[in-house]
Amino acid sequence: MAYDATGRLHEIFDEQQVSEKFRKREFVLEVVDGQYPEHIKFQLVQDKTALIDQYRVGDEVKVTFNLRGRGFNKNGQMLYFTNLEAWKIDAAAGGAAAPQGGGNYQQAAPRPAANQNPNLRAQPAAPIASDDDNDLPF
Repeated sequence: MAYDATGRLHEIFDEQQVSEKFRKREFVLEVVDGQYPEHIKFQLVQDKTALIDQYRVGDEVKVTFNLRGRGFNKNGQMLYFTNLEAWKIDAAAGGAAAPQGGGNYQQAAPRPAANQNPNLRAQPAAPIASDDDNDLPF
């Protein structure tokens, strides 16, 4: 499922090579939603890590992202985490400030993966079998 968020780039982090086959880059978007701004961290993965290169802190952008979640077993207890995985970044329309109120998040049209049949439903990721299989910091 894809969503959009519009706001001001607050922070951009360096790319991280997490494992031999996985790299990511994170950034924080400041979204005005009510009286106080929200600071929302997104991640770009694999070949998408360069999408943020053309933008600077302070730029107004529209981020299209997917919600990603996964479970893993740590010491016999199932734990879960969620990521906001960005796959498209555009300059905000007219460079205007993010809109006030709750209208900053919108569901975007679904985007099937390039190698995925759009008529098939995605299967949930299998949890990691043991602590030996993961490199999570917790």
